[in-house]
Parts: sequence; structure tokens; C-alpha cells
Amino acid sequence: MRHTLPFAALALAVVAVPVVLAQGGPAVPGAPDRSRVAAGTYAADPGHTIVVWEVDHFGFSKYQGIFGDVTGTLVLDPANPAAAKVDVTIPVSKVTTASAGLTGHLLRAGKDGAKPDFFGPAPADARFVSTRVVLDDDGDEAKVTGNLTLNGVTRPVTLEVDFHGAGTNPGSKKETVGFEAEGEIRRSDFGILYGIPLVSDRVELKIHAAFEKQ
Repeated sequence: MRHTLPFAALALAVVAVPVVLAQGGPAVPGAPDRSRVAAGTYAADPGHTIVVWEVDHFGFSKYQGIFGDVTGTLVLDPANPAAAKVDVTIPVSKVTTASAGLTGHLLRAGKDGAKPDFFGPAPADARFVSTRVVLDDDGDEAKVTGNLTLNGVTRPVTLEVDFHGAGTNPGSKKETVGFEAEGEIRRSDFGILYGIPLVSDRVELKIHAAFEKQ
């Protein structure tokens, strides 16, 4: 019995210490609490908003790239979330991948004056402008439909959007809201045909967005 008690005490301490540390640790400033969202016009935080795109490569693996430095506005009223409007611009020229060679291919000029395989050396910015917002019953998820302009072509796109969190950014001291979204496009709809079907026509989109109140 005398040997059992010290071991039991040690086990209790091992369990209790992480709990105490967790209780005393700093809380993150954002939380998925809709009551924290203030009405107004928000600006995209370009340093913390990214569009991740993913294609299938030869049927062997999936490959991802990123568009960053997103700018634009979100007009939001928690009393009428279905009236929200978003207008964002994505600088295609700043696309990046894990391969310098592939990134260069995306942005290189067409051979001998031909049309580029993908975006070319001076691509126009992409732009998404919402036209409709439909919320689910809980108000935490929404289908956001809008017009996406890419490669000089405009097509309707619908995104599945989840509310991620809201609060005051300790760095900028601004009220901030964050969302995650998923969607897909067919690049052939935007005139980007190179490599289909070896590199998939279907492009999956995953968006992580933060907006700061102005």
C-alpha cells in the first residue's frame, strides 16, 4: 500500500498539470461567436487571406498552389447576414507553388509568340463579386454565389462558407472576422486548357479569409 500511494499521486499529477496549464494559458482573441460580429465594412487582411487551389496530376497525386495578397471588402450586418456583400481581388501574378519551375511555367510567355499555357507573364487580377448569400438554419454556414472573373472570362461560382471566428486583432487593434470556404471551378470555363485531362480540368478551391473592420 505504501508503494501504491506515491504512484497514484504521481499519476494524478501528470494528469492535473496539463489541465492547470491549459486553464492558466492565454486565450486566443478570436472565437466562433456570432455575437462578437459588428456591422460595417471590412477590408480583407492581405497577409492572412489565401486562396489554395488543387488539381489532380496524372492521376497519381494532387498538387496545390496558392494565391495570396488578396484585397477587397466585405459589407456585413449580423442582423441581416443574407445581405452581406463581398468584392475581392486576387493577384494572379503572385501565384506560388512548391516548385519554382512550375511557378515559372504558370507565368511564362507562350512559345514563339503563342498563347501562354496558363496565365502568362502579365496576367490580369482575378475578381470575385458576390451576388447572393443563402444561410443555413443555424446561421454558421452559407452558400455564397458570385461572379468570378479569371483570365478575362466571367463565370458564376458558388462557395460553401463557414464562419471561423471574430474578435479584436491584438496587432492591428481592429475588429476582425474570419471565414473558411470551399468551391470548385472548371479551368476550361476560363480558357485555361493546357494539359487536360492529364492535369485535371476540375480545380478545387479552399479559401481562408480574414477581414478587418474599417
